[in-house]
Amino acid sequence: MHSFHYKGNTLYCEEVEVQAIVEEYGTPLYIYSYNAIIDHFLKLKNAFRKVSPLICYSVKANSNLSILKIMVGKGAGLDIVSGGELLRAKLVNCSPEKIVYASVGKTEKEIKEAIKFGIFMFNVESVPELEKINVISQRLKKIACVALRINPQVHPKTHKYITTAKKETKFGMDIKTARKIFLNSSHYKYLRIIGIHIHIGSQITTATPFLKAIKKVIPLIRELRKRRFPINYFNIGGGMGIVYYKENFQSASAFAQKVIPLLKTTGLKVILEPGRFIVGNAGILVTKVLYIKDTVYKRFVVVDSAMNDLIRPALYEAYHEIIPLNRSHKVTKSQSHKLVDVVGPVCESGDFLGKGRKLNVKEGDYLAILGAGAYGFSMSSNYNSRPRAAEVLIKGRKCYLIRKRETYKDLVDKEIIVKI
Repeated sequence: MHSFHYKGNTLYCEEVEVQAIVEEYGTPLYIYSYNAIIDHFLKLKNAFRKVSPLICYSVKANSNLSILKIMVGKGAGLDIVSGGELLRAKLVNCSPEKIVYASVGKTEKEIKEAIKFGIFMFNVESVPELEKINVISQRLKKIACVALRINPQVHPKTHKYITTAKKETKFGMDIKTARKIFLNSSHYKYLRIIGIHIHIGSQITTATPFLKAIKKVIPLIRELRKRRFPINYFNIGGGMGIVYYKENFQSASAFAQKVIPLLKTTGLKVILEPGRFIVGNAGILVTKVLYIKDTVYKRFVVVDSAMNDLIRPALYEAYHEIIPLNRSHKVTKSQSHKLVDVVGPVCESGDFLGKGRKLNVKEGDYLAILGAGAYGFSMSSNYNSRPRAAEVLIKGRKCYLIRKRETYKDLVDKEIIVKI
């Protein structure tokens, strides 16, 4: 049974009617399926069981503490990118030995906090960053473990904003630079350079770019091992895509079957950093229809969710399927030929959730925006002074509020009116 499914004409999340959840908590509302999250994680873990990877869930995909707690409880580590995410890791009692720390621009404060906590390793993006970590480690009289992030210059054929392995992007270093760092590793007396890291992008639906990237760095790995450098880990990042709408889905098992043979040739322990694959299709955003606006040119379905709640359509021109909570409405002859744009109240032409959709709805109806579990709430904002949505987790027949809806007071609580 799918986590989000219809019973008759009514949409359910696991065993709970979505309409009942909305009536209790209001809209906009993020709803997550516990069993979907676990299922996706276990599928990935099982697919890669032959290499027993450390799976570090990518916190940036969805950083809600309850979801992080679920992942940590199932044995996952965490892939973090900021001091705030480090705090979240601490709050859910993630073992520091299972935390990897990425980001192109780690601050001195962030590096210091991570070293003090004893994280497993930093994914290092540049020579200046490497030197900074070495200096801070010396100051703290601690040894920090690092992996060098290599930019293999592979095009994963995904949206340009989530492509991270082309030469013009800000991420990683070239192989020549990485080799030079290893050859001069004695210079970094307070670092242990123990791994190679790659992350080529996000929402990648085929194994081919991963295979190309891995093949590009294998010669360096073999050279380093031959020279007896203490390199023990190969972090192949995340980026596995999901089905938003008619994508050619690549299952975890199919992906693993293609990459495991290559990974085995390295002799290194494997680290994975999945995010979207685990939570993307485990969440929906529910919104209420405010108005049906007809113009000479088209019909607009105006809803109470906006680009500040789910920015992916505006930012990436991403497609999210949109379905009614109740699909019993019949399409009349006058409506059957009309495609509608689902839009929000924000003062931007880019404030849309879907364009050209076949929907027959009326004011007061509710719609579910699918595939909203990853980069939905975590990228939301208070633009137009709009409070951020509430979040709910469903497990079987039980419903848990895991983030309260923001209030107007929350919007201005940190601001100060000065007398000038």
